[in-house]
Amino acid sequence: MRHAHPVETVRAAEAELMARLPEGTLMQRAAAGLAATCVRLLKGRRGRVYGARVTVLAGSGDNGGDALYAGAALARRGARVTAVLLAPGKAHHGGLAALRAAGGRVTLEREVGLADFSRADLVLDGIVGIGGRGGLRPEAVPYAEARRRGVVVAVDLPSGVDADTGEVPGAVLRADVTVCFGTYKPGLLIDPGASYAGAVQLVDIGLTLPRPELTALQHADVAALLPQPGAESDKYRRGVVGVAAGSATYPGAALLAVAGALRGGAGAVRYVGAAAEEVVRRFPETLVTEGGPAGAGRVQAWVVGPGGGEGARQSLAEALASDVPVLVDADALTELGRLGPAALAGRTAPTLLTPHTGEAARLLAGAEGGAPPAAAELAATRLATARRLAAAYRATVLLKGSTTVIADPGGAVRVNPTGTSWLATAGSGDVLAGLAGSLLATGLPPLDSASVAAYLHGLAGREAAGTPGAPVTATAVAEALPAAWRAVREA
Repeated sequence: MRHAHPVETVRAAEAELMARLPEGTLMQRAAAGLAATCVRLLKGRRGRVYGARVTVLAGSGDNGGDALYAGAALARRGARVTAVLLAPGKAHHGGLAALRAAGGRVTLEREVGLADFSRADLVLDGIVGIGGRGGLRPEAVPYAEARRRGVVVAVDLPSGVDADTGEVPGAVLRADVTVCFGTYKPGLLIDPGASYAGAVQLVDIGLTLPRPELTALQHADVAALLPQPGAESDKYRRGVVGVAAGSATYPGAALLAVAGALRGGAGAVRYVGAAAEEVVRRFPETLVTEGGPAGAGRVQAWVVGPGGGEGARQSLAEALASDVPVLVDADALTELGRLGPAALAGRTAPTLLTPHTGEAARLLAGAEGGAPPAAAELAATRLATARRLAAAYRATVLLKGSTTVIADPGGAVRVNPTGTSWLATAGSGDVLAGLAGSLLATGLPPLDSASVAAYLHGLAGREAAGTPGAPVTATAVAEALPAAWRAVREA
């Protein structure tokens, strides 16, 4: 599992450790790990470090110091290292002295620096550290915009990305590799910042850290959460998930939600809605009940809303009146936005909301009043948006998008590391809703159900798209879920 901590927590842990170590030890640890990564990259690209052109973009403070010390280590191995000082009066004195002693050269000239940047085999981005706010300063923007031929290695964080949120207020120097120290930073795991980080590598520098700000599951974590039937299991003990979805206009949404639910671990799927005939024809194993959720018989969780049209209002009301977990998606989210958090007041069973940013805007308008926020604004502040929704509705929220963020009302946050841009296709969210609802019915808590569903859905999208990637359909994603499930269990 990847753990991420905010800047304030990292700074406190660094201070505690530095008080027990000789001066400069922590920076030397970071620089050694950074230099080792650079050596591997140069050997992979050129076969050797000797003679490689390396440019160090050094800002002020410790981040620039890490980059300068790493540059000195590369210079001692024969690399031709040039340091470009973007804040000459604030450059780290020890790092600068080490670089010069190793034979590195230093320039303050912008044109010289840009020329070296463009020609370099490797660039170390030490412009802005994790404490930076407000985007790149004007003197650094040309490097974000310039063409380069070499690999860019970010020191702890790509300059221009907010470490705590992943927000990008302006220009960013895009990295091919980011070497982070001690712990992952939230901004490395959440878009838009994550999209600038490239491959992220963690260097252990000995920090002692508290509970993380957010986490990202890996194969082993997901495998440990997957429901596994025992010798005494039957379909009812494994859980029954109810699906209230589809309409005369959108019968396909019902099929796709049921397709996801059938592959989510529950022992049975019970369908209610206008597409019963189509559902049974395509999936004869589905239990079909006339009417709405109120008269459907016992289930362990409900999925409400995909393609529900005008019927979503009644289905939502009946499902929320039950004492089982309810996943609210699509048209039911629109209805919930009209009703606001009061619609969930008094519920004893958990609720899982699965909005995209447009639906999130309507939910926030319902909770906070006023016009819906712009979807683009919410997409740029994904972590804050998920938390706002979870707090306002006292529900677990799976915010869909380029980075899926899952937040629960207790403050826990997870981000999903799997997926592909090919998943941005009609019906993909219906499959995800059915899958997550099925996991809820097996007894997984909402945070785990949402996290596991997003992870498997992302893997299935990759499996369906193949390498290097091709358009996929939501049906193909649903059909790839068993392969994703097996891949996780076999890892």
